[in-house]
Amino acid sequence: MAFISQKQVLKQLQKLSPQQIQTVKLLELPTLQFEQRIRQEIEENPVLEEEAAEESGDSSEDAGMPKEVSMDEYLREAETPSYKSYVNNYSRDDKTRQTVLFEGASLQEHLLEQLAYRDLPQDQVELARYIVGNMDDDGYLRLDLQSIADDIAFTYGREVELPALERGLRIVQTLDPPGVGARDLRECLLLQLERIEHPSEAQALAIKILRDCFAEFSKRHFGKILARYDISEEQFKEAVEEIQRLSPKPGNLYNEGGNVATPYVVPDFILEEHDGEQRLRLNSCNVPELKINRKYADVIRRMSGSPDGRQSREEREALQFVKNKIDSAKWFISAIRQRQDTLMRTMQAIYDYQRPYFVDGDESKLRPMILKDIADRVDLDVSTVSRVVSGKFIQTPFGIIPLKKLFSEGMQTDSGEEVSVYEIKKILLDCVGREDKRNPMTDSDLMDVLKNMGYHIARRTVAKYRETLGIPVARLRKEL
Repeated sequence: MAFISQKQVLKQLQKLSPQQIQTVKLLELPTLQFEQRIRQEIEENPVLEEEAAEESGDSSEDAGMPKEVSMDEYLREAETPSYKSYVNNYSRDDKTRQTVLFEGASLQEHLLEQLAYRDLPQDQVELARYIVGNMDDDGYLRLDLQSIADDIAFTYGREVELPALERGLRIVQTLDPPGVGARDLRECLLLQLERIEHPSEAQALAIKILRDCFAEFSKRHFGKILARYDISEEQFKEAVEEIQRLSPKPGNLYNEGGNVATPYVVPDFILEEHDGEQRLRLNSCNVPELKINRKYADVIRRMSGSPDGRQSREEREALQFVKNKIDSAKWFISAIRQRQDTLMRTMQAIYDYQRPYFVDGDESKLRPMILKDIADRVDLDVSTVSRVVSGKFIQTPFGIIPLKKLFSEGMQTDSGEEVSVYEIKKILLDCVGREDKRNPMTDSDLMDVLKNMGYHIARRTVAKYRETLGIPVARLRKEL
């Protein structure tokens, strides 16, 4: 038999205030999204407005709303310039560098435009257009034709035979750039070679290799290919050179021409050199400075200053609405200040920790660094530092760097020196760059090289580092 009982339990819970929650959410946003979030808040809260460029003045008062204030204090706070948020740590004399984005036709639009000039039956044009719509940005058709036929039947209630789709696909494969509409790499390369009207001997051999020996070619079993066609190594090299000139992603070839807008990174921090010294600042050129619109203080004064002190229900509701909007504006401005302060403190700590790297961008100078190292320096929680780092970038004299790249675990050498993973990767790159391509180094060979240099790393770890560097396995690096 079950009994019901009551008992008291004492628990200590930590709840975040609305302002803290807002600050955390703003902290996670990269610069571009942060600017959009401010614009959104300005649109949603009429009390907020942008500071005019000619106005100036720094605020030393706390923008947070006290829990209990008199009406006079409330109105004085609403009128004071202390709500101006001068969070941008750059001079107004600094030049604002804007990045111009050019947007053009996508690969699909480029292909559809070519179809429009073809003198083809309408049903073939429609199928070709549908196939183009199912291609990815690389120019490949990843769906099989049966799936496309099923989609057409389900969406349009129209039965399409596979031979008709094959004809539509062949039409697409005659469009530019050569290789579009391929279903795999082999077909993509063949489509490009088969466009050549009068192929050379090397090109003709390349077509044979791709048609009949693609598996052996992919696995670098070159001896089998030499034996099959009874050709010399020089002839084979010439054929391979023809294949290497082809594009494995024809859609990217078109994109690289500058006609398509590509994802664009806005740096959150900028490291500049002035008179031989480096200066670090937030990239806040497009972040508006905010203040409370004073006319809403006048609204409160008029509504609360009736001679008899009495207010109608509508007036009380309107008064409370304006107060809530002012509170929200104050919290938002304060959250912006806290965000900018936290970002700058954290980035400064990272810069100080990795100062040798920021001199010239040499990755081998990166010290082993984890989130806790920075959290301890700025007296913040590790999760807060993680939010600062995630999705953020710094513009340096040697390029735009993701902050996460600056963090890496370390290991100790035989001499007791602690080194970064980046130093290990640099050694791997050097080893692979100097190896005999006829007999490339395996992961075990690379492990032995590192061991002889004092770095004791397991073979699977070497394989992981090699993969992150984009280095193929030894078999695929083999050359004649």
